[in-house]
Amino acid sequence: MSDVTTMRAISQDVLGGPEVLKEVRLERPAPRPNEVLVRVRAAGVNPTDWKHRATGGFLGQPPFVLGWDVSGVVEETGVGVAMFQPGDEVFGMLSYPFGHGSHAEYVTAPARTFALKPAGVDHVQAGALPLVSLTAWQALVERAGLRAGQRVLIHAAAGGVGHVAVQIAKAHGAYVIGTASAGKHDFLREIGVDEPIDYRTTDFAEAVRDVDVVLDTIGGETGMRSLRVLRPGGIVVSIVPFGGDEFYQEAERLGVRAVRMLVDADHYGMTRIAELVESGRLRATIARTFPLAEAAKAHELGETGRTTGKLVLVVD
Repeated sequence: MSDVTTMRAISQDVLGGPEVLKEVRLERPAPRPNEVLVRVRAAGVNPTDWKHRATGGFLGQPPFVLGWDVSGVVEETGVGVAMFQPGDEVFGMLSYPFGHGSHAEYVTAPARTFALKPAGVDHVQAGALPLVSLTAWQALVERAGLRAGQRVLIHAAAGGVGHVAVQIAKAHGAYVIGTASAGKHDFLREIGVDEPIDYRTTDFAEAVRDVDVVLDTIGGETGMRSLRVLRPGGIVVSIVPFGGDEFYQEAERLGVRAVRMLVDADHYGMTRIAELVESGRLRATIARTFPLAEAAKAHELGETGRTTGKLVLVVD
């Protein structure tokens, strides 16, 4: 018999490999004013999940429940919530980094975290999109001000953020150059990449010129070397927020711009993403799904670095 006061969740008591992830029962949360309680139906797994599992990252020491992507159904609304009502299907990204907790049967968050799930896609598709889509949207549209006709270089273009960023860039009328291993070039062309580059055999910093925007999903030397491919006034947006000041100093010397950013929850951005999905211009490629109880297997696969698209946990 189910217990309506508790829920299943994937938690950990220590930092370490995928084996530290355990299914536990926790108290089911209740929505506070301006919050909604969402019954999670699907939740994406992202590199930030396995990095936090292993190192604690921004979250420090466990126990904690990971997961920022959510697609599900509003179960209950807190005082003052006017945007949604019980039964609404919603998707969104919990506030990054401290709003984590979607790898569970239920989660609470401010109502403005979410947008209505596009009717034409299922929860797996919707659950794969929020973190990667918001990251790409905030980097390309908000930080870089992407416009039609601009040249965009997207690193790791077949990855979770990368393959979504390609579609968002194409939806804005950009010419897209994408890096990936040669075996993934057919996939890149399918999602709209105009010029694939095999990073294993080609130095992008020598092969590419006059780029308006670079999305750096890798960090380190990739961000630094990306500055050299920009036209005057161009911008590198790195979604890896750590590194030295030389990134900014070199950008200033070259007459270009450099930005590091972290994604955050955003109702407006989620609404724009929903519109792209509904218009058929944005779709997540699902590498594989796992039941919630097999979260450790999802982490194992993700950490190989060889997946194309997104991994998603399905919550029955």
